[in-house]
Amino acid sequence: MDFSNRTPIVAGNWKMNMTRAEAKKLIEEIRPLVKDAACEVALCVPFTDLETAGAAMEGSNLKLGAQNCHWAASGAFTGEISAAMLAELGVSYVVIGHSERRQYFGETDQTVNARMKAALSCGLRVILCVGETLAQRESGQTPLVICNQVKAALDGITAAQMKEIVIAYEPVWAIGTGKTATAQQAGEVCALIRGMVQGLYNEAVADALRIQYGGSMNAKNAAELLAQYDIDGGLIGGASLKAPDFAAIVAAAKQ
Repeated sequence: MDFSNRTPIVAGNWKMNMTRAEAKKLIEEIRPLVKDAACEVALCVPFTDLETAGAAMEGSNLKLGAQNCHWAASGAFTGEISAAMLAELGVSYVVIGHSERRQYFGETDQTVNARMKAALSCGLRVILCVGETLAQRESGQTPLVICNQVKAALDGITAAQMKEIVIAYEPVWAIGTGKTATAQQAGEVCALIRGMVQGLYNEAVADALRIQYGGSMNAKNAAELLAQYDIDGGLIGGASLKAPDFAAIVAAAKQ
């Protein structure tokens, strides 16, 4: 396999954190620490921070990301944001299918697929999240759960569109818990995802696909996780809210 065409990507997922003033301050701290990064760097911020964050990123290597988008172009969907609204603000990436959306807000494999199609149609790149619960892992269902999520999310997605998609493997049991999949566990599932994509498309699409690991990746364990053959970056939660920690993870992601 040829991996030379895969540039690692580290994306911070700020979740529901940071006022606009706090966002501006944090980005100003992050910018000089990651300016020479050997990977792509994105920050996925709350909707209210997007305009402020975009302005604070101007002239830097940072990419602006959002944390969700609706599948409809417009309409009676109170509290939702369309992909076109995000694109207008200069958003490059949007996180779709995060386990917290699935767990707390009724996200399903079908709505994930619809949101992805809407995002791609507006020129956004997608960070697709998949992952299993602790009960599913302990009962040996990880391969089945991951394959079902990937297959459903990519239904109707073309090989050409796959160039605009990053898949983030985030074991639900390791998100915000302090627990982390071992490097071997993470690498095995990321390899499974790549094999699944090869089966759905072809080897070239699978080789080009960037797969992140997310789930309590931090400055201490990043290097070991990112050294895995099929892990091309990280989707970072808590550690992305601390400039030095986030920068250390970025530094560990080398092509």
